[in-house]
Amino acid sequence: MDNELIKKCEAEAQKWLASSVYDKDTKAEIQAMLDNEDKTQLVDAFYQTLEFGTGGLRGIMGAGTNRMNKYIVAMATQGFANYINKAFPEGGKSVVVGHDCRNNGRMFAETVANIFSANGLKVYLFESLRPTPEISFAIRHLGAVAGVNVTASHNPKEYNGYKAYWEDGAQVLAPHDKGIIDEVNKVAIEDVKFEGNPDLIKIIGGEMDYDYMQAVKEAMVDQDVILRQKDLNIVYSPMHGTGRVIIPLCLRSWGFQNINVVPEQMVIDGNFPTVVSPNPENAEAMTLGMKLGTKLNADLVIASDPDADRLAIVCRDPKGEWIIINGNQTCMMFCYYIIKNKQALGQLKPTDFLVKTIVTTEVIAEMAKKNNVELRDCYTGFKWIAREIAISEGKQKYIGGGEESFGFLPYDKVRDKDAPASICLICEIAAWAKDQGKTLYDLLIDIYKEYGFSYEHTINVVRPGKTGADEIKQMMVDFRGAKAPKDIAGSKIVCTKDFQALTATDSEGNVTKLDMPATSNVLQWFCEDGTKVSVRPSGTEPKIKFYVEVKGQIGCANCYPGAVEDAKKKVEAIKASLGL
Repeated sequence: MDNELIKKCEAEAQKWLASSVYDKDTKAEIQAMLDNEDKTQLVDAFYQTLEFGTGGLRGIMGAGTNRMNKYIVAMATQGFANYINKAFPEGGKSVVVGHDCRNNGRMFAETVANIFSANGLKVYLFESLRPTPEISFAIRHLGAVAGVNVTASHNPKEYNGYKAYWEDGAQVLAPHDKGIIDEVNKVAIEDVKFEGNPDLIKIIGGEMDYDYMQAVKEAMVDQDVILRQKDLNIVYSPMHGTGRVIIPLCLRSWGFQNINVVPEQMVIDGNFPTVVSPNPENAEAMTLGMKLGTKLNADLVIASDPDADRLAIVCRDPKGEWIIINGNQTCMMFCYYIIKNKQALGQLKPTDFLVKTIVTTEVIAEMAKKNNVELRDCYTGFKWIAREIAISEGKQKYIGGGEESFGFLPYDKVRDKDAPASICLICEIAAWAKDQGKTLYDLLIDIYKEYGFSYEHTINVVRPGKTGADEIKQMMVDFRGAKAPKDIAGSKIVCTKDFQALTATDSEGNVTKLDMPATSNVLQWFCEDGTKVSVRPSGTEPKIKFYVEVKGQIGCANCYPGAVEDAKKKVEAIKASLGL
């Protein structure tokens, strides 16, 4: 390890030890890192300051500049408060603060509330853990100018985070994102106003839950379907998180009467004792739900992640085995049902539009094209979907949008992923399928038969620490230069999209400009055989992600497993072609 880097980190650690601001537990943790002969932990904790990015903060909890702790949270909040007060100099403004089930979540949220109030801002602080979409809803509902939710979403238990929201209830976009970052970067720990003003902090809870649940009902398409299938056998798990009360209540308010919960995962616990990782993308996290679903002969098993913005769905295949519906398939099902049933009910208007992210399946594009529904592509992250809703407000109607990472928003009362609303709607979709003697699996096959089969696979290349960050950066440089592929797994690349340069280059070298609201460090390759590969470093985790989509043929339900196996072989060839 670089001795100069170690010295730099030791010097930074000594500053923390010398300051009177940091508490004794923090100093003891730092001293232990300094005393350890292996300096890896020290370097990882101090080699940089945890970056306040356009979405906020996310990192491993612990002492140090590169860790999530109350001091890093405090400095971020002071900077955020400074920006809010500059943006709204007339004063009298309010903010919303919430948190999920993670360890230290309440402490971080109270720290945030105290600092906002110390800076003259009225704070609506949730009484206890609440879903991310409810925070977004509350900002809009209360007329607040900003908000913070303390959450690390689906990350492992070691993580916590800080999502920053603006007055529209969406995560912050330009120009406010850069403005907030600039203010945060100016703050030293000595600048933080830790002493809160209790008169400016109002605790909220049940009344907001009721208003939010009433809003969620606006995502309903056809209540008659639910009334006919009110006994749909549903198993639900909150994965120890915020959906535990609100989602069963929402389902009942929609008319579903047979709701069963996974008792072991109803326990609020930031250590997530029943799962390796509370991520709905991981099949292992759904094991207990499937076990209960088998016992109760359930129609479907559903789950929300700890902050209840994402959902997972498990249904039965023709053999009666449980099968997990992946994020792309989930988004496809929502869009299919919304289009088909709004058409049937005479509710689909020429001004209605759907949104998906650029890495989400192109089957949805085919679906929208065939039904003459406008579909917009945007960057990964729901703040970009929220932007599309915002720029069309009063002119066009948003009817749904989602991304491959198990997030969907079926209405416009919230401006972030919304598991409570999406879970209620997927149960309506399951009820609609059951009305026709079908399962969600059958519905999936219907979609593939009508719009074409595709198989999507995400490859996560994890590279932790500073060396990992450098390696990820170099991979993107190489893919744009010396290692730029001409073909992928034997199929010629016909178009390369570089969202950092905002260019699209065809196989003849012709370049056109991409019409996007900002640049983003994403590359996409489109091949002759329909393959699409997208490459993107994660903005919240130490990894680079490869999103692969391959095309295939499917004519019946029995063909599906074979088509998937063929596609998996092709994915392996693609991985080899890209050196992964």
